[in-house]
Amino acid sequence: MAYLEELLRESKRKAAKPAKKRAEEPAAKVEEEEARPEVVEEGKTLVASYDNVKVYKVPGDPLLLYQIPVPHLDPQKATVINTVREIATKVITIDPLSIKDMDRRYNVFYEKVSDIIDSSPELGVPVHDRELFIKAVVQDMIGYGILDPFIRDDNLEEVMVIGANKPVYVFHRQYEMMKTNAVFHTDEGIGEIIDKIARQVGRRIDMQNPLLDARLPDGTRVNATIPPASIEGPTVTIRKFKREPLTVIDLVANKTITAELAAFLWTCVDGMGAKPANILIAGGTASGKTSTLNVLSMFIPSRERIVTIEDTGELNLPLEHWVRLEARPPGLEGTGEITLDMLMKNALRMRPDRIIVGEVRRDEAYTMFVALNTGHDGGMGTVHANSAPETIVRLTEPPMNVPRIMLSALNFIVVQHKIFDRRKGTIRRVTEVAEVMGTMEKPTLQPVFAWDPAADKLTRTDNIIQYIQTLQRYTGLDKRDIEAEIKDRQKVLERLLADGKHDMASVSKAIQDYYMRKRAA
Repeated sequence: MAYLEELLRESKRKAAKPAKKRAEEPAAKVEEEEARPEVVEEGKTLVASYDNVKVYKVPGDPLLLYQIPVPHLDPQKATVINTVREIATKVITIDPLSIKDMDRRYNVFYEKVSDIIDSSPELGVPVHDRELFIKAVVQDMIGYGILDPFIRDDNLEEVMVIGANKPVYVFHRQYEMMKTNAVFHTDEGIGEIIDKIARQVGRRIDMQNPLLDARLPDGTRVNATIPPASIEGPTVTIRKFKREPLTVIDLVANKTITAELAAFLWTCVDGMGAKPANILIAGGTASGKTSTLNVLSMFIPSRERIVTIEDTGELNLPLEHWVRLEARPPGLEGTGEITLDMLMKNALRMRPDRIIVGEVRRDEAYTMFVALNTGHDGGMGTVHANSAPETIVRLTEPPMNVPRIMLSALNFIVVQHKIFDRRKGTIRRVTEVAEVMGTMEKPTLQPVFAWDPAADKLTRTDNIIQYIQTLQRYTGLDKRDIEAEIKDRQKVLERLLADGKHDMASVSKAIQDYYMRKRAA
């Protein structure tokens, strides 16, 4: 108690000094944030409500308003919160990053701060504001201040800070782009969060290095910019991933793919235990390439050894024998860089059954195709391209520079798009599956599945699939047997869909059980 009292006296002395006026700034920020939604309260229509979130339609604004409770704090309360925060920082010695689970981390620090407040009545925390004080302190200690509620909302895909005195924007999985009632009123407030993120990942961001691209310990991707890179001030873009990754059943339910295509790709990825296909998923930014790659990776039999290579770790596979490799930019001294190409060359020495590259962009493309041409079947990856022909161009031109003769190792290009539909809003669709064929020096493409935008329907073409002929040679089965196998897998997926089983554990178990039944037959 004496220690807390001394800390309290010390904190009050600091708060009383004019030089420490910045300690009162959060009060002004939070007060203005609270005032903003009150201005538009009249006339706005409630669209949805969950947890502490309310979604409103505001007259005259094309975007919905995402509103969260923002505390109204006067300077006195702000001073108390700063005092509690300072005491908690000195008393609680637990490293937040040592607790991997975000909910458990939050609960542990919530209890610790609660104990400090309960054992220190001299802090003067009002009983009716106790919850507010605890949350404010915990969010600053283990989270990202006013951004913390957004990061904890699993319904959001993206959180975007575009500058001071401008609303934070979010992209909702259901309601798409929305404004929020959260606002940073100084560049310093945004800068503090950027600095915190940079420290967590051991990086530096300053005028000489004004860009930061990082992955947080929970897998969240963060991009930050400061002047001179971003002219009007610092920005933060946070890409969140669902705690429970999407499965093939989710993609079928969302009509991103059909059960027929899913069963076909399942057969291609597995190769019926004989000849897995090499597949690239092409598409633009936020088209869902990585999610689809993750889904296809779930089709890999559990007996195989998988090595994944990513610029920023995003894949989440329900497989045990999985080695994750991640690139690293240069450190503070400009050394220690680990490139994707370095990881690719190292992966070839790790006896992998499968090599999966999160995004193929530069030199690693050449190394990857060398691997595919030397017997490493079943390779997969993503590439930024808007069509199958464009994918071929991207692969063969700088900076990838894959010789055309090597493209014969690639079996399929799956093209996926993010599309705005006037009837349905933003949708994600696999619009094309093309088989890579032709002579070794002049690859050609033929569509295997094609999407009809008018009917929003993906159907299989009548073209003869060369890969099925390859499976016939390696399995000894005829075409009817292979087509029957695809139909059997389609029934498995449709049964899961009908039963509402779309979680990773259920889907993965169904896939692996199917393999066991086939091996036992």
